[in-house]
Amino acid sequence: MSQRDWVLEHIRKYRESNGAEGHIWKGVDGSLNLPCLLLTTTGRKSGTAQTTPLIYGRSGDDVIIVASRGGTPTDPIWYRNLQADPAVELQVGSDRFAATAQTVTGAERSRLWDLMAEIFPSYNDYHEKAKATREIPVVVLKRS
Repeated sequence: MSQRDWVLEHIRKYRESNGAEGHIWKGVDGSLNLPCLLLTTTGRKSGTAQTTPLIYGRSGDDVIIVASRGGTPTDPIWYRNLQADPAVELQVGSDRFAATAQTVTGAERSRLWDLMAEIFPSYNDYHEKAKATREIPVVVLKRS
């Protein structure tokens, strides 16, 4: 199964089960146990809805995501979409709601990076890979 296929399958199961399947992501090989949401952005070129499953954390009422793309030199497409239009839709488990995305910087970014690296330590490896070309964005999603 290609990466695109398993992502589409994850989204399908998440939606069909109203978050019962896929909210806690086991990973492709079943060895993980990570909280996962569905982020829907508006394509900056296509204007169509684009959905991506992502690991998330919480800080108070806010939802936190990381635009790591595995530490590659460029930001993920979903991140470029929300830069163009920060109005997004989220599904967190069975909870579906509109939110507004904001990239954080400075001390707030550092605090939230540490929170997310506790959830998924591989973010620190991704940071090492990416640091020569970009600072990996940390995004706060506030319910609208």
